[in-house]
Amino acid sequence: MHSKPVIGQAEVARVLSAARQQALAQQWSVTIAVVDDGGHPLALERLDGCAPASAYIAMEKARSAALGRRETRDYEEMVNAGRTAFVTAPLLTSLEGGVPLRVEGQVVGAIGVSGVKPGQDAQVAMAGAAAL
Repeated sequence: MHSKPVIGQAEVARVLSAARQQALAQQWSVTIAVVDDGGHPLALERLDGCAPASAYIAMEKARSAALGRRETRDYEEMVNAGRTAFVTAPLLTSLEGGVPLRVEGQVVGAIGVSGVKPGQDAQVAMAGAAAL
């Protein structure tokens, strides 16, 4: 039988807090989503002033990173290089800002951020992921 680490609410709170701190330090209004390894929602926070659409986009970035076991930046780079299979894939968002959460080499979930420029979204997401 295999065993793996599982993300709990304490870890979710740490990830969310670290990402929020990064966004607030930069004065960025973003939405932060955290999902489990199956892409199921665990937390969502939309900071004051962030567009409502960012809640959907952040969740999809997180879900794509969890299911794909990679940063969504990788999908964006593939699309920009001419690979179009990801443009219509229903399970993937090819926008930078989704980062898998790893513990002991295993993906236990992901964080997705939306609301500012893609690299800035990724910066906030990476800060959250680093909290694990």
